[in-house]
Amino acid sequence: MTASAPTPIRVLVVDDSAFARKVLRQVLSNAAGLEVVGTARDGLDALEKIEELSPHVLTLDLVMPGLDGLGVLRALASNPSAPRVVVVSSAGEESELAVSALQAGAVELVNKPTALATDRLYELGAELVQAVRTAAAAVPHPAPAAAPAAAPSPVGEDGPSRKLVVVGTSTGGPQALTRLLSGLPADFPAPLALALHIPVGYTLAVARRLDAQCALEVVEAEDGVELRPGRVVLARAGHHLKVERHGAVSLVRLDRHPLRMPHHPSVDVLFESAASAWGADAVGVVLTGMGEDGREGARAIRAAGGTVLTEAESSCVVYGMPRAVEEAGLATATAPLENMVALLERHLR
Repeated sequence: MTASAPTPIRVLVVDDSAFARKVLRQVLSNAAGLEVVGTARDGLDALEKIEELSPHVLTLDLVMPGLDGLGVLRALASNPSAPRVVVVSSAGEESELAVSALQAGAVELVNKPTALATDRLYELGAELVQAVRTAAAAVPHPAPAAAPAAAPSPVGEDGPSRKLVVVGTSTGGPQALTRLLSGLPADFPAPLALALHIPVGYTLAVARRLDAQCALEVVEAEDGVELRPGRVVLARAGHHLKVERHGAVSLVRLDRHPLRMPHHPSVDVLFESAASAWGADAVGVVLTGMGEDGREGARAIRAAGGTVLTEAESSCVVYGMPRAVEEAGLATATAPLENMVALLERHLR
């Protein structure tokens, strides 16, 4: 008996540029396991086509006449059977919009060339196909409501924590970081350093939005920025983030090496530097994401006597990175995202 072929991933391409629709349709149609079921020229057209064609994944332009990409995401927010969304956006003027879309529920972000009517659009091929496949496997979670004001942190009798918290995430990361950081109070006793997989050109926008939404100060990493309680340093896309200690002063460093890593920034590189500099005072947190980045860094933290916390499958958009850490036996404790703040504070006492 011959096994039936797997059901193809049904994709709807949404873009106000006819040339972009043509190229994206061609690129996706040539990929095994994907079927482009239609295209839409704007947000209203997209909503009609979603109702008609029932796609699994939407590739979504953000700047469109009439109903824009954010309007589409808002319209889909209350629909549990809505397609997963891959934002196809240009860095620069659209960066803030793209980050808003990720926080509103989009699963993946692919950067497209500024000059649309060129063959450079074909360069998106492999990245776009992988993003669509990742999105199709993602488990959607409602965008978080505004978090209540965080209570002061319980600080032990010895004063502020001497620990460092390092966080790694990928697919679903902007939403997860928003929920985690908005739950931390302004007097949170440990500095934080974050590595997020996101295209180059978007991390400054992520840092600015998180800074506006959280009680802590959130900044994009620059070489030599000091780590201190109350501050969160977000790795700059395209660079690894490393942490150092020089006596009482703690700093971050940007480095393109090692070049062999599949992600820049790499969660492994950040965690390994934390293990080297902080030893048993390093606390690693692995949130939602595709792949295994963070597993070897978690191994280094545990070998140094530190703590590794992972997000539970129940709240992950993609249960990949936390799974890799847990299956390797490296997780000190696990919790769904809504309980991660309490778990983190418990391990800082």
